[in-house]
Amino acid sequence: MAMGWFYLSFYSLWFLGLMCIILTIYWMHLWHGGFAWDGTILMFNYHPVLMVVGLVVLYSAASLVYRLPQSWVGPKLPWKIGHAALHLLAFILTVLGLVAVFQFHRHSKVANLYSLHSWLGIVTVFLFACQWFLGFAVFLLPWASMWLRSLLKPIHFFFGVIILSLSIASVISGINEKLFFSLKNSTQLYSSLPGEAIFANSLGMLVVLFGLLVFYILLVSSWKRPEPGILTEGQPLLPDGE
Repeated sequence: MAMGWFYLSFYSLWFLGLMCIILTIYWMHLWHGGFAWDGTILMFNYHPVLMVVGLVVLYSAASLVYRLPQSWVGPKLPWKIGHAALHLLAFILTVLGLVAVFQFHRHSKVANLYSLHSWLGIVTVFLFACQWFLGFAVFLLPWASMWLRSLLKPIHFFFGVIILSLSIASVISGINEKLFFSLKNSTQLYSSLPGEAIFANSLGMLVVLFGLLVFYILLVSSWKRPEPGILTEGQPLLPDGE
């Protein structure tokens, strides 16, 4: 029963994640003209898509690697590599999303990093970079002692949750900021709730729902990879070592 509930939550999560990506692409295509890597507003349109894909969906996928029951048995190293690789892919897409917005700002002579959304976003990316390099150095490279890894593991998990929270806050504030800019000179103002506003607000709520489900899966103790020799109900006994 417990595993059935896990897989229901897991597959629901990835359906929500896929919908977030598809709806972001659809928003940029239908209301904002599509995509082009040319410094124009069409280049900016890559920014929300890449941030949703990298900073929210792929980041969450990497965070949930150790919740898969398949990761509870056998050597841990392949799962560590998968965890690090997914985070690295998420980080690369996030950086490309920043390049898109900075290039657009440079091309259009718009100031960088002046809004609350941009401050949240840049802090999130900075913490993401620090988290990845620390995790790679301590948990993937073989030099660190088990004592050091045990000491840093809860800190690593804590900052992982913080970064995901900031990622969702950045995406939500970005959706809101985009609507204010795109609808302020429109014949239909944001306050009149035109179709684009309803669509984008719904997308934002979907991102929040996705994030809440990620937090739920992360925090259910019986779905965590058990430590060697330590069992919770419904978990297998693991062999000693990494």
